[in-house]
Amino acid sequence: MAKWLQQLESFIGGGSGGQKRVKAFRWLILIGLIGAALLLASSLMNVKSLDPGQNPDLSPPRDEDSPEQSTFLGAGEEKTSLFSDIETEIEGKLKDMLEKIVGVGTADVMVTVDSTEETVVQLNEKLVQTLTEETDRNGAKRHITDVSKDGQVVLYEISSGVQSPIVLKKIKPKIRGVLIIAKGTEDATVHRLVAEAVSRGLDVPIHRISVVPRKS
Repeated sequence: MAKWLQQLESFIGGGSGGQKRVKAFRWLILIGLIGAALLLASSLMNVKSLDPGQNPDLSPPRDEDSPEQSTFLGAGEEKTSLFSDIETEIEGKLKDMLEKIVGVGTADVMVTVDSTEETVVQLNEKLVQTLTEETDRNGAKRHITDVSKDGQVVLYEISSGVQSPIVLKKIKPKIRGVLIIAKGTEDATVHRLVAEAVSRGLDVPIHRISVVPRKS
């Protein structure tokens, strides 16, 4: 028996009737231990393993559950689709034009663009210029000019309650490069004609245009 328990029983068993008090104390300890064991067993029996997949409330948040990320991804997909549409349209027109050149047979074209069409609208610009003169401790002077520019889009009324900005010009998409695979371009003259036609027609530097012969 532990020393602390012996000392406790000696303290409880002092005086008349001490032996009865010791027995009662031992019974209380035994009942307490049995109760603790029952509580522990009961808690272990009630533990259940939960599957997060079957309980949505316990499932950790996934990336696709985030509305901000979904919005962002959707915007990226829309942008990619817009670029693809522009490239497909240019490729189709260029293919038709190239196959009409003397000496050029069947052609395949791939175009990559850097930007979409840009629209320039008219602005009511306001230019504010502020001139400040400062003098330091040595008496030297310096002039500081601060220029701020502000603008507001000019609108015109299309119909009752409907307004639209005044468009000054539209800038065509900037093309990064062009790849052409066509029959007949193994001939140096045809190769040069094709490269020059594409360069001038699309306003693309000649070094960004690749023209290669097509297999028979």
